[in-house]
Amino acid sequence: MEREDPLEKLERKELEKKSNGGLKTIMIVMTVVAVALAAVLVYVWTSKNALVEDLNGEKQDLTEQILALQNDYEGLSSEYDSINAQLDSSREEIAQLVERVKKTEATNRTKIRQYEKELGTLRSIMRGYISQIDSLNTLNHRLTREAASARQEAAESKRKNEELSQQVETLTDRVNVGSVLKARGLYAEAHNSSDKKTDRSGKVARLLVNLTLVENELATRGPVEVFVRVFDPDGNQIFDGKGTTFEFNGELLTATASREVDYQGEEIELGIYVNNIPSFSKGVYTIEAYTAQSKLGTAELLLR
Repeated sequence: MEREDPLEKLERKELEKKSNGGLKTIMIVMTVVAVALAAVLVYVWTSKNALVEDLNGEKQDLTEQILALQNDYEGLSSEYDSINAQLDSSREEIAQLVERVKKTEATNRTKIRQYEKELGTLRSIMRGYISQIDSLNTLNHRLTREAASARQEAAESKRKNEELSQQVETLTDRVNVGSVLKARGLYAEAHNSSDKKTDRSGKVARLLVNLTLVENELATRGPVEVFVRVFDPDGNQIFDGKGTTFEFNGELLTATASREVDYQGEEIELGIYVNNIPSFSKGVYTIEAYTAQSKLGTAELLLR
């Protein structure tokens, strides 16, 4: 067997030693690189998960804010149809926004930011509604108070007017009653053809009815016609043939005789002749005196 040259053997071992050292270095470098890559991958994966978790949290927070706003909108109401219609429209927008957020990935930052802006807009709109509703409610309450006050004032005014009308009516009634002409001293006489008094029925040519209109400052001044109605002992009215009529208490009456006088509020005496009666009978004659407004009195005359 050929012996290896010691020098060559030494060189060979040196070469092997160098070769083994290079391989070890390469392996060490590769190991370090692998570890570094693994660390980077772990960092990237961890960071990604953390980012996704943050984005999901932001999406959840946005969803909760939208739902809270939706609940706030549900609590809004107004007495005005136009505002209620606007509220319904905004509620529909919020409901649609909730659905869009649910269907959008948390990583879609563009959409999420857009929804956040829409949320801000809807909040501003709601604040406007609240301000408008408060203003209208304040106005409505003020108008309600004013209307109640006006109704109260109107009721009070009506009450006072009714009281005043009642007072006026009462005073008017008193004036009307006070203005009615009254008479005193009503009596009748029978006269013969010589115009002398007699109580014998066969001698009577005419009757004279006497009375006095009393003083009355409230009575109407001017012409006043006094009517007399005479009834024979059998209760039949006798007539002078003139057919004079007058209305009293809504009833048309026929006068036996009448006379017009000028009344000026002062006492005045008058006599009314009853002529053109064919004959008189024995008994008690009844005489009634009237004006168109009042009955002045009743008297009796006995003929023999």
